[in-house]
Amino acid sequence: MDLVTPQTSAEGKRVHQVLVAEDVYYPGDSEPEEYYMSVLLNRGTGRNMIMYSTEGGMDIETVAEETPHLIFTEEIDPATGILPFQARKIAFNLGLSGAAFKDMTKFVTSLYTAYVKSDSSLFEINPVLKTSDAKIMAVDAKVTLDANALFRHKDLAALRDLREENAIEVEAGEQGLNYVDLDGNVGCMVNGAGLAMATMDLIKQAGGEPANFLDVGGTADAARVEIAFELILRDPAVKAILINIFGGIVRCDRVAQGVIDAYKNMGNISVPIIVRLQGTNADIAKELIDNSGLDVMSATEFQEAADKVQAVLA
Repeated sequence: MDLVTPQTSAEGKRVHQVLVAEDVYYPGDSEPEEYYMSVLLNRGTGRNMIMYSTEGGMDIETVAEETPHLIFTEEIDPATGILPFQARKIAFNLGLSGAAFKDMTKFVTSLYTAYVKSDSSLFEINPVLKTSDAKIMAVDAKVTLDANALFRHKDLAALRDLREENAIEVEAGEQGLNYVDLDGNVGCMVNGAGLAMATMDLIKQAGGEPANFLDVGGTADAARVEIAFELILRDPAVKAILINIFGGIVRCDRVAQGVIDAYKNMGNISVPIIVRLQGTNADIAKELIDNSGLDVMSATEFQEAADKVQAVLA
């Protein structure tokens, strides 16, 4: 296999890099053992916690459902950080002893320190391996960095490989839009993450599935709306677009005019569009949409928007 030229995987995806790692499942005095360990924020208490289990290599949701007694958690006081007795407690609950016990306490302490110093939101090591000669190793890891803190970690930001990310999501980010690609048939454009979640619920209530999460933010002028339209319409599965905007900072009539101008500029929108605008000048906005002569339907209430989505999908 040529490791220089990008290859195509069985799923049709381009492979740009290959990681070759040493086999750590070598024979020895005892059988290797796998554990699960993650560090994350417990939003209920506002503290970081270490979640761990003897059931490594498995999906943690399955373990939680079938054998919840095998999942342990250890909350960390932010004022003190992880203390030695907590690391020892984790190693003890994993059934370790001797050299492996001592190595695990070092591993846990180092893992938590790395999590905090990198401003991460998740460290998930699955599995953590006790080798046949009692060494503790991270075999597979998932690390989620807090994008808001990357300005403090330019070395980590430099590791980002855009080739491995969704191209539309990357482009949206470059345009200042918060876009997440989903597997649905109704595109949605909103302002505000909370309203976006409610809008996706609305789409499901209407019998559809959201095709994306797209937050245009507080500015929804014609240029921004046009970019949003282009991103949504790249998905061939989209059968309708629901625009749901609350006009607090931005006036509804400005958004309505932006939708109309963007629609006219593009001239090739082939799917129905439902626009729900509430807030400042919502009545003027509805009048602008209704009198535009375009294939754009206005709605005022959530239920009205849901009914119109349902109608266009029927």
